[in-house]
Amino acid sequence: MSLFLFKRLATLIGTLIGASVIVFLVLEILPGNAAQMLMGPDAAPEAVAALATKLGLDQPAWTRYWHWIGGLLTGNLGDSYAYSSPVLDLILERLALTVPLAMMAMALTVVIALLVGVTAAARHNKLGDVGLMGMAQVGIAIPNFWFAILLILVFSVQLQWFSAGGFEGWGEGIFAGIKSLLLPALSLAVVQAAILARITRSAVLEVMREDFVRTARAKGVSQRAVLWTHVLRNAMIPVITVMGMQFSELLAGTIVVENVFYLPGLGRLIFQAISNRDLIVVRNCVMLLAAMVVIVNFVVDVLYAVIDPRIKASDI
Repeated sequence: MSLFLFKRLATLIGTLIGASVIVFLVLEILPGNAAQMLMGPDAAPEAVAALATKLGLDQPAWTRYWHWIGGLLTGNLGDSYAYSSPVLDLILERLALTVPLAMMAMALTVVIALLVGVTAAARHNKLGDVGLMGMAQVGIAIPNFWFAILLILVFSVQLQWFSAGGFEGWGEGIFAGIKSLLLPALSLAVVQAAILARITRSAVLEVMREDFVRTARAKGVSQRAVLWTHVLRNAMIPVITVMGMQFSELLAGTIVVENVFYLPGLGRLIFQAISNRDLIVVRNCVMLLAAMVVIVNFVVDVLYAVIDPRIKASDI
């Protein structure tokens, strides 16, 4: 097990290093000048040059890269050009909304997808299967932002059960915070749940053809127990793979949804930083999202070994 974890950790570190280089280089080749953007188009060249020197933009690219990496390792991400405050504080403040939003969306995705996928597989080629998969196909075709607007029209404008936007803050209580994030989480979850439901159905149907399932049924085990105890666990490898990718997509998807619901999360911070050419914020936020994706994939690999020890043995 130690060798398995070591190989996975080495892959994680190498991927993070590669991601940091790509993120830095991509932002370096973007047109525009942060100092010029902050000073305005009518600013004197001398003032723009002085601000660029103050911000360290006149240093060689490789020097700025190593300074950035050193800051990532020590927690010193620098100060935002536009907000004039530490980038780390800005990110932590926004993560307090974005992470719970993504986790709520992932929880809704898993619950809906497993119920729909297993139920459809249990009614294979019957009316229930066709109906559920038809609904899943419609869910895949719905854009997140369109469904978010639809939820606002129905539950905020017509029924007035939820606020149309904004976030009251966790200081108002957990229930108030969850209520503010429920519609955004649902708008993020519907497409992912539809995709995961189809994957779950296919995986469950494949496992149901195995000999051990027929043996369990021959011993008198109920169909519900066979499905939820024996079949689902053995079908979880492809399902967990998709879950890991979907959580990463949910984190990235908050950029659009947070702007629709006017939520002060990480996605809205990235959108505003791009508009302001606040590259230091953009760079650190994108690197954070990339790190989350890599870490989620690492966790998924470990879960593979927990669910199916044969994967760990073959990898070692």
